[in-house]
Amino acid sequence: MTMLTRCMTLIFVVTAHFSLASEVRADIYRYVDENGVVHFTNRPTSSNFHFFRKETLEPTTIDDYVRRYAELFNLEEALVRAVIRAESNFNPQVVSHKGAIGLMQLMPATAAYLNIDNPRDPEQNIRGGTRYLRMLLDQFEGDLELALAAYNAGPNTVVRFGGIPPYPETRTYVTRVKQYLSQYR
Repeated sequence: MTMLTRCMTLIFVVTAHFSLASEVRADIYRYVDENGVVHFTNRPTSSNFHFFRKETLEPTTIDDYVRRYAELFNLEEALVRAVIRAESNFNPQVVSHKGAIGLMQLMPATAAYLNIDNPRDPEQNIRGGTRYLRMLLDQFEGDLELALAAYNAGPNTVVRFGGIPPYPETRTYVTRVKQYLSQYR
């Protein structure tokens, strides 16, 4: 092996090792300028910066996605958690017997309508599910029970029956989500 080949192999191994790390650590430096403006960086550009603290950037979690998309679509975080618990019990890999996929159990046609490419991906699934839930709440003028029934049985079914359809599964679903919602609040 030539020296160049050995160096390239070493660089590849070291790069691969750091690329596979599950979390990233960075030193944060702070500097207050003459106007009192505080500057932060992870790469000090002058001796004015002083060590401030170590920062650990954890991988994004389901809770982070719930927070982000609940806020984006003006939903209660507790409601999003309640729907996820009722739909998948927080299992992103679950697929229902009817073909609904992921944490918020998006049907493939609904996922496509919401421009979700990969409903198995927790972020995309929660983004799509929260957007859909917001759309249903808007469609049913904020009526939580009707929106939940529509999430379970479809909005056209709720409209056709003029309320919660007489399906035991849908009625149980609405009750269960509301119970979980009370617990998460």
